[in-house]
Amino acid sequence: MTNWIPNLADGTSPLYIRLADQIEAAISDGVLAAGAKLPPQRNLAFDLGVTIGTISRAYSLIHERGLVSGEVGRGTYVNASQTPSPAAKPERAAASFGGTRPTSDTPNKFRLNTTAAPDIGQNLLIDRHISEIVKECSLQITDYARAFPQEWAQAGVRWLSQGGWSPTGDSIVPTLGAHAAIMGVITAMTSPGDRIVFEPVTYSQIARAAILAGRRASLVESDEQGIIPEDFERVCAQQHPKMIFLMPTGQNPTCATLPEDRRRTIADIARRYNVWIIEDNLYGAMVIDQPPMIAEFAPDLTFVVGGLSKSVSAGVRGGWVACPSNFASRIRISHAMMTGGLPFLLAELCARMVNSGDAHDIRSNVTEEINAREQIARSAFADFEFNSMPDIPFLWLKLPEPWLSGTFRSAAMKEGILIDDEDEFKAGRSEKIYHRVRISFSAPKTRDELTEAFGILRQLLDNGSAGYEGVA
Repeated sequence: MTNWIPNLADGTSPLYIRLADQIEAAISDGVLAAGAKLPPQRNLAFDLGVTIGTISRAYSLIHERGLVSGEVGRGTYVNASQTPSPAAKPERAAASFGGTRPTSDTPNKFRLNTTAAPDIGQNLLIDRHISEIVKECSLQITDYARAFPQEWAQAGVRWLSQGGWSPTGDSIVPTLGAHAAIMGVITAMTSPGDRIVFEPVTYSQIARAAILAGRRASLVESDEQGIIPEDFERVCAQQHPKMIFLMPTGQNPTCATLPEDRRRTIADIARRYNVWIIEDNLYGAMVIDQPPMIAEFAPDLTFVVGGLSKSVSAGVRGGWVACPSNFASRIRISHAMMTGGLPFLLAELCARMVNSGDAHDIRSNVTEEINAREQIARSAFADFEFNSMPDIPFLWLKLPEPWLSGTFRSAAMKEGILIDDEDEFKAGRSEKIYHRVRISFSAPKTRDELTEAFGILRQLLDNGSAGYEGVA
């Protein structure tokens, strides 16, 4: 444990921000080395003559900045990271919502922390469509998208339709990807101060973006099948949320899939308490056999979102949202104000790829590659507990003793492998500890590279004592 004691005498900002900034500076200057344990909050509060609440807020802030990892019962440790030189050090913000992922470039590392569609040669089809658009629409590509052709809506209908559910063309809003679609819905249908319900671990970038936009997060309990309807009703009755964000199939990061009876119950609860539903089907669209969409049970409340990033190409920022009746115009305006507008080239490219059938063919090939990689993952981690699905490009690994989520992520980073610890997915502060990490497998260029990376992780898992290496 370090004996470092900060000096809070200088500065005019609140004490907890001064403390967080001094910790960040000490990490950047090497005074607090990677793996160093910060003083216990109660001890530091006594040494500085401040309340433990001040220390707790400061530690929370540096955790949000991705500088440290904390585990209940063990303390708070400095993350391993590439720190900038003092001359290049950027101005510090009062708060950050970027999560725990490294923000610097990471050459020569295995990126197992992204679920973007793997490279299966889709660039050739993308290049062909772009070339045709440039030739045929030379004037439109130099301007904003002034209109929304019927072909763009038709592409959304084709891409979002699943099982027995299909949206109507007038309900479709083309967007700059699924994230932009979701934020367009949130800002259009809720107001600052409103509560939005999230699972304890989820695609937390939406929760963080919503908080930046002035909304508040409410957490609902979940189990291996997804959110627990009874707890959702409790949250509705006690906290009166305006919206719930769900990934019902292939939930990120747990891989949970809500069974049909829970989907019906959630839809009924949402209707009774007037709660809007965002049904993120980004991963669900990659699963052939899944329960009926929640939109089938609550079409008047549900916004269905999908896109191309996981199954076609992350570089093609394309997505769509299917809205309840008469809300498409409202969402289109909100999306435009949040994003600055929809570029004609990207919208036309996405529509052509879907309407031509090329996007569906790519998705089929991408899913086939993911299936093969998921089998490699199953073999590599056969002796461990994890959740995975054949069509989903990640697994949710339970760490064996004595590993902790943050220390395992740091140890993997030292070995040149980037993964996500559980804190990356937490939508808010929670007492629940999972001791899990998400390992994605779509980024490596070849299956051989993936097998090599899995082998390194397997060695770390087998050598549990390494979890405490470098901690003093």
